[in-house]
Amino acid sequence: MAKSSTHQSNSSKRMKVELSPNKDTAAVDRISDLPDSLLCHILSFVQTQKAVATSVLSSRWKRLWIHVPALDLYDVGRQPIPLLYRILLLNKAPSLRNFNLEWYYYCDSLHLNTWIDTAIERNVENLYLEIFLDYDHHPYGKDDVYSGELYELPISFYACKTVVVLHLSGGIELDPPPSFQLPCLKKLCLRDVFYCYEDSLSRLFSGCPVLEDLKVIRNNSDGMDYFNISVPTLKCLLIEFNTYRPRVPDYKLEINASGLKNFKFRGDLRNVVFVEKLANLVEANVKIYAVECYEMGWVEDYEFYYGDRVFKLLRALNNAKFLSLSPGDIECLGFGSIYPTRFQNLVRLKFGVNKSNWHVLQALLLVAPNLEVLDVHKCYHISEDKLCWTELPDGPGYLSSRLSTFNFDGYKGLEHEVEFVKYILKEARGLQTMTIKVSGRESRERVLEKLSMFPRHSKTCLITVE
Repeated sequence: MAKSSTHQSNSSKRMKVELSPNKDTAAVDRISDLPDSLLCHILSFVQTQKAVATSVLSSRWKRLWIHVPALDLYDVGRQPIPLLYRILLLNKAPSLRNFNLEWYYYCDSLHLNTWIDTAIERNVENLYLEIFLDYDHHPYGKDDVYSGELYELPISFYACKTVVVLHLSGGIELDPPPSFQLPCLKKLCLRDVFYCYEDSLSRLFSGCPVLEDLKVIRNNSDGMDYFNISVPTLKCLLIEFNTYRPRVPDYKLEINASGLKNFKFRGDLRNVVFVEKLANLVEANVKIYAVECYEMGWVEDYEFYYGDRVFKLLRALNNAKFLSLSPGDIECLGFGSIYPTRFQNLVRLKFGVNKSNWHVLQALLLVAPNLEVLDVHKCYHISEDKLCWTELPDGPGYLSSRLSTFNFDGYKGLEHEVEFVKYILKEARGLQTMTIKVSGRESRERVLEKLSMFPRHSKTCLITVE
């Protein structure tokens, strides 16, 4: 009976649809009532090949795509080259907001130069270039390195007066002229590109007078042992080394950016030198990976330097208000010290703790008198009995009296973890909330019962176990 009723209902719905075709047609075609400018704006967010495909929808859409102020040529190497020229020539937008070219096949550089020149002549604002001329050597993963033929940017590229955002990626070789200007460039991303000479990067920065945001993602064969970033206008900097394995342990990264507000570092740490004090620093995010290539003869020297370099980097970041730190997982962190530096401005600390760096966390807690939020997440699963928490001295001044929030992710109830949590409860006089996320076998109820028995300085602290 229920089945029959449903069938009847569906039949009546179909009858209603058949009796009112005009209403349905209007609903389907509602998007075509939008003004051309809005439709072009919508099409600017899709790949150009898909925007061209909309020309078959109706006469209204037939030539709409040619007015879109964006060209997104993603993986177009399989298309006939004359077709790409036709797409570029047919575009009638007065200027290009975005030009994206992702090319993974061999072709004469003259074609690539012409397409890039076209974007520059159309006053492009956002320029994204990812070019690999040798598909057989194209990197398929984060750990792969491109080893094919390199593409050198045309000289006209360095005369672009309108580009604001620039992203260069892949088998592109940078060799800027001695004198040039990218007067509007504010955001720059260099991902796994190559540098023709040691001074190629410094020459590039010298022509970027208003650069504020820089991302440099490096591979292990970009041709640079000394990396110099000197940009007075820089506010945000991200440095990432993808499986970087330098030839010598004294590799140097020198940064001269006194106006820096946001600093992020990922990868294998080397000798990082800040030329000037980071007086304006607000946020720092550092995740360090230990070197794994122990077949190299200089590894022992490397380990000796490593711990000192971790603490040296920390001391340079002491003005940060927000600090996120995962300082590596090797025992050589025993070398070096954070003293006498103090983190007077630090209000939030996010720390990735492992079997080798508990003492780094302890050192930071001793020198951060205004810390309000402490987030600790555990990053280890084996050998958990090494180099763990040892209780800090009792008494005022050893733990911030302003600490109000404490979160611990990965709690297993190991002895040193229990002692750490017990210490926080005992010494944090202003603690309001403690959240423990359990990853061990012990039940949440049992963990909460144990924690509730520990003495606490703050009688109003709410303990939550998840």
